[in-house]
Amino acid sequence: MLNVSGVAINFDGQNLFSNVNLQFLPGNCYGIIGANGAGKSTFLRILSGDLEPSKGEISFDPKYRMSVLKQDHFAYEEQSIFETIMQGNARLYEISVEKDALYAKPDFSEEDGNRAAELEAEFAELNGWEAETEAAKLMQGLGLDSNAMYDRMSTLNQSEKVKVLLARALFGQPDMILLDEPTNGLDAKAITWLEDFLIEYEGTVIVVSHDRHFLNNVCTHIVDVDYGKIKLYIGNYDFWYESSQLIQRMLRDQNRKAEEKIKELQNFIQRFSANKSKSRQATSRKKLLEKITVEEMPASSRRYPYVGFTMDRELGKDVLTVSGLTKTVDGVKVLDNVSFIVGRGDKIAFVAQNEFAVPTLFKILTEEMEPDAGTFKWGVSTSRSYFPQDNSAYFNDVDDSILKWLEQYSKDTTETYLRGFLGKMLFSGEDVYKPVKVLSGGEKVRCMLSRMMMFNSNVLLLDQPTNHLDLESITAVNNGLIDFKGVVLFASHDHEFTQTVANRIIEILPEGGTFDRVTTYDEYLEMRG
Repeated sequence: MLNVSGVAINFDGQNLFSNVNLQFLPGNCYGIIGANGAGKSTFLRILSGDLEPSKGEISFDPKYRMSVLKQDHFAYEEQSIFETIMQGNARLYEISVEKDALYAKPDFSEEDGNRAAELEAEFAELNGWEAETEAAKLMQGLGLDSNAMYDRMSTLNQSEKVKVLLARALFGQPDMILLDEPTNGLDAKAITWLEDFLIEYEGTVIVVSHDRHFLNNVCTHIVDVDYGKIKLYIGNYDFWYESSQLIQRMLRDQNRKAEEKIKELQNFIQRFSANKSKSRQATSRKKLLEKITVEEMPASSRRYPYVGFTMDRELGKDVLTVSGLTKTVDGVKVLDNVSFIVGRGDKIAFVAQNEFAVPTLFKILTEEMEPDAGTFKWGVSTSRSYFPQDNSAYFNDVDDSILKWLEQYSKDTTETYLRGFLGKMLFSGEDVYKPVKVLSGGEKVRCMLSRMMMFNSNVLLLDQPTNHLDLESITAVNNGLIDFKGVVLFASHDHEFTQTVANRIIEILPEGGTFDRVTTYDEYLEMRG
């Protein structure tokens, strides 16, 4: 059990949050949510002991072991993969190093023998002889080659290092696991494996994540950082979101009788607690939800940007024809004989094992890059807008304010119109005069989405549009693309986003060609195993 008593954190004389009193219990998974800057990662650092609170205390029984996902991807370059994973259990690793050093001594004494015997006993007690087997299972589950266990970390690419650090956090059966954005950089198979691991895990999990599908599958509770407070709610993310939206509607509409509102809310709780669509979710969650009272439902101060795409004209019969596109980048063939036809009403999610395949395809389709072979042809009725994965070219070395930057893309250049538009995208007051080159990643994404909305295009190409966004902005983009009447071609690591937007999946195959199906993302994953 982890106890949080009267905790507050103060930066520059202002409280980020205060008077936090919570208990985190074994067998539960707690998802920490909140707008960007609300203090999610700061709170996680306090829980891990990496940051001292300004007030209050964190108590955790020292006989239990806490494991934390580290984000320093280059801290272990000279170590083997196995060493890095094993260090997740610091005591076991210390014993292993000391034991090996003793046995390597040329003048091994009786005293050394006694010490070695003590270490061997503790090593066995900590399941040290199973360490390699456990590390191999973690690597295989996350999609890593366990035969490479003794290779150096420096031989791995970025996504592989992320997986090793995650395996390190899960290693050695810790009593509590703290994870900050654990699904970043993971493919769908690795995320599914991680979900299964955490659902079966008997200890305590506390996780910060922007992945709604992940939060829904693993969380028994939501920890909401809002109003300068941190509150605990029973249920997964969807339950928290739907109930908070219902509360907001209740607060906005005070004319109805209070009794009707309470009845509506009680019916909602009952309906949601009876919904057991995910067989993998523990039945105990249903019991938890049944105990909720109306007073325990969440209200939120969060603001959602307005993301809505309109078309300047209807699409004709011909949208896009792609024939045999092939492209080699830095000596690696990332596209090989890619062909497909896009029709009206298509919302296509592109997936690929090679991380450069989809960005390369989109750059070719937007004429930023020439193919080595093959052709593509857009229909004469199409108007296109592109959201690149790397937007730095739009902001670096640009001295314009947000207001001035957006003006170049708008038909109506009056300040009144532009300020009103930016206000809906959560840029208000003096914010509109901020230089675009100093904006955060999330602010730049909101600017790029604003730019796209100005074009009124009937075809949208979006490469990882949810990167850097908080849950509120992800939800807004998600809903905006669901409502859009034109064609959408996109790539996203967000499972919920892809499942709810796409009606067709095209996988770019490493051996060449494509796997192309009119289907949902969940059905595609089931088909592809």
